[in-house]
Formats: sequence, structure tokens, C-alpha cells
Amino acid sequence: MLYIAHDPIYCHPLPTSPNGEPHRFPMLKYELIPEQLIYEGTCSSENFFSPSTLDERWILGVHTRQYWEDLKQLRISEKMVRRIGFPLSVRLIERETRIAQGTIECTHHALKYGVSMNVAGGTHHAYADRGEGFCLLNDVAIAANYLLENKLATKILVIDLDVHQGNGTAVIFQNDPRVFTFSMHGKDNYPLHKEISNLDIALPTGTQDDEYLGLLTKTLPSLFEQQKPDFAFYISGVDILGTDKLGKLKVSIAGCRQRDEFVFEQCQAHQVPLVVSMGGGYSPRIADIVEAHCNTFRTAQKMYF
Repeated sequence: MLYIAHDPIYCHPLPTSPNGEPHRFPMLKYELIPEQLIYEGTCSSENFFSPSTLDERWILGVHTRQYWEDLKQLRISEKMVRRIGFPLSVRLIERETRIAQGTIECTHHALKYGVSMNVAGGTHHAYADRGEGFCLLNDVAIAANYLLENKLATKILVIDLDVHQGNGTAVIFQNDPRVFTFSMHGKDNYPLHKEISNLDIALPTGTQDDEYLGLLTKTLPSLFEQQKPDFAFYISGVDILGTDKLGKLKVSIAGCRQRDEFVFEQCQAHQVPLVVSMGGGYSPRIADIVEAHCNTFRTAQKMYF
């Protein structure tokens, strides 16, 4: 059975801009994705679970105590709040902890069923001591550390296919050989300063399906063969779409779906349990974002169950 982490708190209210424009982060997608999957019959309510409370020991396994205490007390600097992009509140912090706990709980379902998914997450711009780019806590890093500490995995592969480099994740695990970070992202995109992942593939602006999928199909199988992971995390951002206002690539909806299929196929071929976090998506039409994200769930349901 496909288990999917989701909670109403994922859809967090955001203020409009001073000129009345909606916030640039499409928070509504976290409400629409489960609704669409249930409406079309891909999933039922039984597929979804609400994450429990996150034990802060797992936060402190990745993030510094100073940063976590500052978040809890809502006392991070205005500069960092601007870099994060969300107004700080108690409810926002609770949202972030629930998302991270969702990714942790997904690991157990993935170990049992092969795959599990979080409707949110993929918060790869969060560093140990700071947040940025709509990311406060690094859910994949927290869940990876949870697996390692509990001896549920010994070698983890992070497959980050969001259009933005997984800079926070790269730095968190830069000295940990148990976690291999792979990021395939836009060369001319945020963050301006790129960190060093174990493997980075920087794509030129305007990259289309054939080049994108060609690089992925050339790279991923050898990573599985060389690294021999016993667990994988996949950040399946849909900001690679040609419609995305922040992405700068030109991948189609069909190409995005083929990408997901290939990642799932490789995990299955190498018998590696997989947790999927959704990552970003900023197409002007929210229907395009929801459709591309829903394809990831449809593909998992079709290939695994």
C-alpha cells in the first residue's frame, strides 16, 4: 500500500504583497494534491496519514541547538526571515516539524512497501544553522540521520532533482561518507553561490526533455552501482517544467513524468527503499503544478502497487 504523509497544517496561510498580489509560494498545492488524487481514484483517504509530533532530538541531530532555539522562540533575525521568505509564527514552526516527521515516518513505510511519499518536504535549502529559500528544517537530512542513528540504513543516496541545488543538504553531509548527495539543477538559478554535493550536474538554461533525461539515464544507474545504497531519498521538484516562472528549464509534463518513472525504476531494479519529498514548483497556473506533482504519485502507485 502507498502511504502518503499529509496534514492540513501543510497548507499554511501566507500574506499577500503590499500591492495585493498573492504570495509567490503556491501553498494551495498542499491542499489540492490530495484532493485531486482522491477525486480521480488514484488514492483513497486510507493512503494518507497525518504525521505525529517530531522529537526534537532528531532536529538536533542535524540542526544546531542555537538555530533551533531561535526558531522556537521566534527570534531569528529579520534578514534570515527575508531569506526564508515566510513570515515567522508558532504555527509555521509546527508545520515544519510535522513535515520533517512525515518524512521520518515515510521511511518505515518505504522499508516495508518499497516506497512512501510526503506531499510536502524536500526542504533542501535549510542548513544546520540557518534557513533560506522557503526552507526552515531540512526534512531529508533529518530523516536520513534518523535512519543512520537507528541502524535502519548504512548508505543513503539523496537524489535531488529540484531545479535548485540542494545546497543545505550538500553542506550538512559534506563530511559524512554514509550519505551521497546528488543534485541535478539549473546552472543559472538560485542559489547564486552553489555548494559542493558529492555529485552536481548543472544544467544550462533552456534544457529540454532529451538532454535532461539523457543525462539522468546516463548518471543514475552508475550511482547505484558505485555507491550501493540501501536507502534513497528523492526530491521530485516540478520546477523543471518549461512553464515554471523560476525554473529556467524547458522540460515538459511528459518529460517530468518520465524522470519520475526512471528514478522509481532504478530504485526497484536495485531493491532500494525510497522516500519521495515533493520539492518546488512555481508555474503561474497552479493546475500545472498540481498535475505534475500528481503524476509522481500516479507513477508510484502504478509501478509499485
